[in-house]
Amino acid sequence: MTNRIAPAGDLDLEEIGHAATHKLPQVTLLYWIIKIAATTLGETGGDMFSQTLKIGYFLSTIALFAVFVVSLVAQLRAKSYHPAFYWAVILTTSMAGTTISDFMNRDASSKYLSAGATSLGWGPQGLGIGYPVGAAILSTLLLVTFAIWRATGHPFSIATISSFRAEALFWTAILISNTLGTSLGDFLSDSSGLGYAGGAALIAVLIASIAGLYFVPSVPNTLLFWAAFVLTRPLGATVGDYFTKPIVKGGLGLGTYGASAVLALIMVLGVGWVTRQHRQQSRAALQAA
Repeated sequence: MTNRIAPAGDLDLEEIGHAATHKLPQVTLLYWIIKIAATTLGETGGDMFSQTLKIGYFLSTIALFAVFVVSLVAQLRAKSYHPAFYWAVILTTSMAGTTISDFMNRDASSKYLSAGATSLGWGPQGLGIGYPVGAAILSTLLLVTFAIWRATGHPFSIATISSFRAEALFWTAILISNTLGTSLGDFLSDSSGLGYAGGAALIAVLIASIAGLYFVPSVPNTLLFWAAFVLTRPLGATVGDYFTKPIVKGGLGLGTYGASAVLALIMVLGVGWVTRQHRQQSRAALQAA
């Protein structure tokens, strides 16, 4: 990886060799496209389990967190970068983050239930602490994670993450940031008055501003990465809600099934393309050795 976000396919031989052995991907434009698709699918998929299927936030959180752990173990045990493993963890952190955030912030009031429903799954309906408090708690946890990360001496750049401890800290930060992003996105969509489209537009403007800072050499690329990574999650949350929520609530009314199917297809195509690129780079590295 380079210190700056490289265009897809623009690699020298040193970078090819690094990409063949490193466990985390290059940060390219395609990376962010797949990331936004994954976070949006995390929103629609999490809502599909907890709300559409009426499993509830409590049971959905337990089930999706278990799936996240399985995908994380596969990623941590891998000896080199596998696109399917990496993006599976990104997706499962997004889905688990959606239901964790909903369980923290919401309650059993009717505005969070499907039409005609009186309850949502077995167990507690939600802690009901609200989006601002939930976002404050998650922001604190993320800062604590970064403080611990800094204390270990491992750099924050994903280009240099190679040890088990650094990767474990990386995925801890990812899970918290995706959960935090859900809280921020839901706050913008439900409580700020901006609505789903307005919230998505605001986050898109902020992400575009971060992209503009890429051309300012004095701004660390690592800071830009983490700022964009956190913000793409509320973008996914607001866009996901905009796709799935009823028209009377300001959405497009596509439902969680249809929106999730389309987003899953985008992810499969994107990860398939990245896997093909990775194999080509690995072969090039072997031939250049």
